[in-house]
Amino acid sequence: MKKIYICLFLLLFSATSFPQSDTLKTTLSEIIVTANRTETPYYTLASSVSVLTQKDLKERQINTVVDALRELPGVTVVEQGGPGKLASVFIRGASPNHTLVLIDGTEMNNPSSPDNAFDFSYLNVNDIDKIEIVRGPQSTLYGSEAIAGVINIITKFGSPNKNFSFYGEGGSNNYYRGNVSAYGNYNKLNYFLSFSRNKTDGISAADSKYGNTEKDGYSNNSFTGKIMIHPNNNFNSSFLYKYTKSNNDLDQNEKLGDDPNFSYKVEEQLFSSISKLELFNKKWKQSLTASIMKRISKAVDLPDEIRPNTSSNNYANGVRYSIDWQNNFYFLSNNLITVGIEHKTEKASSNYSSTSIFGPYQSIFPEQSVYTNSLYAQDQINVFNKLFTSVGLRYDNHQKFGGELTYRITQAFYFDKIKTKFKATYGTGFKAPSLFYLFDPAYGNPSLKPEKSKGYDFGVEQFLLGGKLSFELNYYSLMLTDMFSFDENFKAINVAKASMKGIEFNLTGYRINRFNFSINYTLTNTKDEYVKSTDYNLPLLRRPKNQAFLLVGYDFNTDVNLQLQVKYVGERYDKDFTTYPAQRTKLSSYTIVNLLSSIKISDNLEFYGRIQNLFNANYEEVLYYGTLGRTFYLGAGINL
Repeated sequence: MKKIYICLFLLLFSATSFPQSDTLKTTLSEIIVTANRTETPYYTLASSVSVLTQKDLKERQINTVVDALRELPGVTVVEQGGPGKLASVFIRGASPNHTLVLIDGTEMNNPSSPDNAFDFSYLNVNDIDKIEIVRGPQSTLYGSEAIAGVINIITKFGSPNKNFSFYGEGGSNNYYRGNVSAYGNYNKLNYFLSFSRNKTDGISAADSKYGNTEKDGYSNNSFTGKIMIHPNNNFNSSFLYKYTKSNNDLDQNEKLGDDPNFSYKVEEQLFSSISKLELFNKKWKQSLTASIMKRISKAVDLPDEIRPNTSSNNYANGVRYSIDWQNNFYFLSNNLITVGIEHKTEKASSNYSSTSIFGPYQSIFPEQSVYTNSLYAQDQINVFNKLFTSVGLRYDNHQKFGGELTYRITQAFYFDKIKTKFKATYGTGFKAPSLFYLFDPAYGNPSLKPEKSKGYDFGVEQFLLGGKLSFELNYYSLMLTDMFSFDENFKAINVAKASMKGIEFNLTGYRINRFNFSINYTLTNTKDEYVKSTDYNLPLLRRPKNQAFLLVGYDFNTDVNLQLQVKYVGERYDKDFTTYPAQRTKLSSYTIVNLLSSIKISDNLEFYGRIQNLFNANYEEVLYYGTLGRTFYLGAGINL
C-alpha cells in the first residue's frame, strides 16, 4: 500500500510542477453536448465520455464510423463478413440494441428490425464534425434504447469562408472512395454539401479458410446537405437532409456459405430541423427539433448452382417521426434547469417469402405503429466550480405498455490545483419492445413490458505535464432484468436477466517530444443470469473479456507524420447455429497491426497511405464469417 500512496503522491506532485498549457485548457474546456443535452465543459462531466473530432478522423485515416468506434475503450465492434456488412456495436458488454444512435440529436435506430438495433455498416465520416460517445445508462435524457450508452454523430456546418475539398483513395480488393464537399456562407445563411461514393469487390463474406472463394462486393452512395439560417443573435434554424444508398453481396451463415446470388440493398433518408431561440438576455434557451427518418431494405436470394432449390425475398420498411421541445433555464446563478417534452411515432412493415426443400414459406408483418410521449427534467448544480451534480427524471408514456419512470444522479469533483477529477453516476434505464416483438403474427406479444436496467460507474481522471499527459480509470456495473425472450410456443415474454461489470483504462499523450499516443484497455465480465437459459452463468456471446488499443504517432515535422496502431481482442464465445441445438464455440484472440503515414505538400494538397493488418492475421469476429487480410491504401486530399 505504501508504494501505491507514493506513486499517487508523485503523480499529483508532477501535475502541479508544470504550468498550464493550451492543450490542457482545450481538453478541459472542450464542449460536450450529448452528456447533458446542453453545451457542457468536459471538466464538469461525471459521465464517461469519448470524443472523436474530424481532426482525429483525418489524422487516423478513418473512413467509416465502424473503424472509428473500434479504437475506443468500453466499445466492441463486430462485422459479419468484412467492410459494408452488418456491423454491430456493444458498449460495456450490453447488446447492440441497448445503444441509442443519434445523428444531430435525431434517433436512428431501425424501427423495422426485430430488436430496434442500429446497423453501422453504411456510415461514412466525410460529413462528420464530431462523434460523442457517452457510456452508461442515459434513458433519463434520451428514453428507450439508451441503456448502455449513446452515440451522437454531429455533422459539419458551414464556415465563414467558401471552401471546396476533394478526397480520393484506392486500394486492395479494387477499393476506391471519393468525396467532394463544399461549405461556406452567404449573408445570413451557412451551408455544407457533401457527396461520397465507396466501392469494393470485397472478400468472401463466408470465411475463405473453409473453402469459400466467391467475393462479396459492396457499394455506397451518400449525400448530405445542411443549411443554417441565423437572422439575428437570438434565433437560428438549421435543416439537414441525409441520403444513403448501399448495395451489398451476402453469403449464408454457414461454414460452406458461398452464395453468388444473395444481395442486400438499403436506402435511408433523414430529414431534420432544429430551431433555437434565446429570450430574457439568454436566460431562457429553447430548441425545437423535428425529424423524419425512413429506411427501406430488401434482401434477395436467387437460386444458383450451389443452392438450386433455395431462394428468399425479404422486404422491410421503417419510419420514425419525432418532435422535441427542450428548454434550458439559466435564471439561477449556479443551476441549469432543463425541461423538455418529446413525441415520437414509429411505423414498420415487412414481407418475407422463401422456397426450400421443405416447401414454400411466407411471413407477412402488416404495417403497425406505436407512439410514445415523454417528459424529462434535469438540474445541473455547480458549487464553487469544484462540485458538479446533476439530478434527472423522465416519464415515458408508451401507447402499449403505459408509463415508465427513470432517473439518474451524477457527481463530479474537480480539483483545479492538481488537475484531478473524481466522478460517479447512477441511473436506471429501459428499452421498449420493438414493433416486431409487440405485433408479429407468429412471435409477437402485445402485453410485453419494457426491459429494465440499473447501472453505476465511478472513476478518476488525472491531467499531467500541463495537460500533455492524461489518464482515466473507470469501474462500471450494469444489471438488466425483464429482458425479452421466448416461451415454449415461441411467443415473446419478459423473463431473461444479464449483468455486465468491468474496468476501462485510458492513457493519452499529446506532443511529447513529437510523439502522440493513446493506450486503452477494457475488462468486461458478462453473465447470462436467466436460470432457464442453456447459457445460464456463462459469458454473453461475442463480448471479449479483454481488449486493448494502442496508437503511437510521430511528427517528423509539421508536414510528415507516421502512425502505428495495434488492436488486441481477447477470446470470446459465439454459437454454431448450423447445428441443433446450437453449440457454444470459443473464438481465438487476435492482434491487428496497422501502419499509417501522411505527407502535407502544401496548405492545399496532402497525400496519405496505410497498410492495414500488417502481419496478415487470420481471425473471425463472427463464427464462419470472413475478415480482411493485409490490405494497402493510397489517397490524396485537395482543399481550395
